[in-house]
Amino acid sequence: MLKRFWLWLGRLLGKLLLTIGLVGLVGWGLGEAYYAWKLSGPVSTQEQIAADEPVLTRLIIEDAVRIVEQHRDNTRVLRDAHAKAHGCVKAEVQVLDTLDESLRQGVFSEPGHTWQAWMRLSNGNAYPQFDRARDARGMAIKLLDVPGEKLMKSPAHTGEQDFVMFNHPAFFVRDVAEYRTNFAAQADGKKALAFFPSWDPRTWEVRHLFIALKTLAPAPESPVATTYNSIAPFKLGELNIKYRVVPAPQNCPPYELPEQNTDLPNFLRNALYQQLSLDRAPACFELQVQKQNAQYYMPIEDPTVEWSEKISPFESVARITVQPQDFDSREQNLFCDNLSFNPWHALPEHRPIGGINRLRKSVYEAVSAYRHQRNAPAPASAAPQPVTQETEVELSQ
Repeated sequence: MLKRFWLWLGRLLGKLLLTIGLVGLVGWGLGEAYYAWKLSGPVSTQEQIAADEPVLTRLIIEDAVRIVEQHRDNTRVLRDAHAKAHGCVKAEVQVLDTLDESLRQGVFSEPGHTWQAWMRLSNGNAYPQFDRARDARGMAIKLLDVPGEKLMKSPAHTGEQDFVMFNHPAFFVRDVAEYRTNFAAQADGKKALAFFPSWDPRTWEVRHLFIALKTLAPAPESPVATTYNSIAPFKLGELNIKYRVVPAPQNCPPYELPEQNTDLPNFLRNALYQQLSLDRAPACFELQVQKQNAQYYMPIEDPTVEWSEKISPFESVARITVQPQDFDSREQNLFCDNLSFNPWHALPEHRPIGGINRLRKSVYEAVSAYRHQRNAPAPASAAPQPVTQETEVELSQ
């Protein structure tokens, strides 16, 4: 009797598991078919601005200020994202001599020209945490002494061209409306509801949740050992493009970073300090662009979609070199904290496009102004002098 019962139970469980497996396969197949249909071209080459975007933008700014206040560090107001820097370092950005004519736009218009720049490397979280925590990692580059009228008229940024990136190829929100819902949940301390705004399954953003989980990746061995992406699209003259920065160790002398103690809270800063300041080894990258092919699904208004490299490969436009230098001084860290990066600090040839970029313009500007007003930063003349291989400064760790 007992034997027959176990055999019957085994057959029942086997059929149940088989049924669940079949349902899962059918669901997966339907999902693949749905997204193959939904994520198919052609797409528009023009921006499409929703009527309620200005109202949503104002609400997002209010939420951003709330998050900044929640994560303030004693008396200092931190960024609403990428609060923890691994360091701000001096870099050189050299436009390639062999650049294709169609890419010779804006700061890339003169092949062979070298721009001096600041590079800020950071974690993505709005609150400083141990580097071993799963997180996004950010890179922001500010080209200096760039002539020409900029998209933002701020006198403090008239000579700047900024590039803002993080180390994942897709964003986890589609548009300004979803950003408002997602960001409001985070500001209210309800992160679990960020992708499930209601009981209605039609409002759930499961695909975007998986993108967010992939974004929270383990730390690289060093901030200069990972790829950084613009995620949102930009103009490059008449072209619509995305850009990224990739490590290019082949452009530098051979170097192997000693193994780092990842239990230390700031081991990514330590790795950067080890390479640039102790071992005096440069770090090399290439800045690349990817052109939109509007005949395929490469949308402007949906940064959750990664543009296919098979259809449109990335092309290198410039080499970036971070020379050996001493960067970890109290003065330079304070200067780094007060730097403002905004993709709208740009020439018209590099105009940001798409809803997330339009949102950035307003939010970055508002939060930066709020943060600087509360922190009362030192005047721009107090910026530290760039450190080169020939110039030594006293370090304060």
